Amino acid sequence: MPSRCADCGVELAPGLLACPSCARLLHGETLKKLAANADAAEKNGELSVALGFWRDALDLLPPDSRQHGVVLQKIRALSAQVDGAPTGPPGSAWRKGAAGLSGLGLLLFKSKAALFFLLTKGKFLLLGLTKGKMLLSMLVSLGYYWSIWGWKFALGFIISLYIHEMGHVWMLNRYGIRATAPMFIPGFGALVRLQQYPVTVIEDARVGLAGPIWGLAAAGAAYGVYLLTGNSLWGALAQAGGLINLFNLIPVWQLDGGRGFRSLTRGQRVLVFLAASAIYAFTVQEHRQNVMLLIIMACALGRAFLGEAPTERDDWGLFQYVLLILLLGGLAGITVSGAQF
Repeated sequence: MPSRCADCGVELAPGLLACPSCARLLHGETLKKLAANADAAEKNGELSVALGFWRDALDLLPPDSRQHGVVLQKIRALSAQVDGAPTGPPGSAWRKGAAGLSGLGLLLFKSKAALFFLLTKGKFLLLGLTKGKMLLSMLVSLGYYWSIWGWKFALGFIISLYIHEMGHVWMLNRYGIRATAPMFIPGFGALVRLQQYPVTVIEDARVGLAGPIWGLAAAGAAYGVYLLTGNSLWGALAQAGGLINLFNLIPVWQLDGGRGFRSLTRGQRVLVFLAASAIYAFTVQEHRQNVMLLIIMACALGRAFLGEAPTERDDWGLFQYVLLILLLGGLAGITVSGAQF
């Protein structure tokens, strides 16, 4: 950035996005290139790439500028296209949700569905392993869990966490949001640090729930192997995957469930409470996941009546949340012969 404004000659402080005297944008040439690249990507049908260029442009614009508002609207429009937001009557969203219900419901009972999900994302999953810092943090966490549970379970648990986090990364890439590779913290889990942030509650919700969805696929695959082989290790991994992802669905703070809740209306939050109550009643003989479900129930009911909530329904987000609670609650409550986690 130049030290003086090219238009009025006033001296510029580091980090400014516009001249404080004449309001000239200080990254004008870069913004033009980003806009041109975004338009070209959109014409080629590369919506995620276009979103990435527009988000980079947004970072170079003052929040109170007219251009910032224009680019923000462009991002929201493209984001809705990426999300596949229905443009027809409300019933179309319910049909979309029903399709998701039939597909995701099979994960718990047909291992091929979960395995196919993971295999089709295999190339993407390998990308994270090329990051040196992430790989080092993964090995450190592996050693920590190895000392507690042994290497076999520790390795499976680490892979499950990794798949969960890569679900977030995959969805962030879809929306063109820059983020780091997953980083593992022994005894805590793993996290992805965002370098840019969602601009709509829908984006935030989809990014939040993507982790548990991918985690469900990993746990579902482990459960399928357990059913086929009877090996208690796979059953324990499926149960642990159900528990850890169920914990992440608690709708508070920056947990995945807290982010997923941001797009739900008050009425939809009550439906989440009812779904958690139903799986709680169905698995009442089990005890390990019951506390988690009780916490989800309490938080869901509280957020249905306290704090802010959108007025526009997010039917697809509701289907995802409810299905995750039901399927993960079921996985967390399975009986594993010879091992319990």
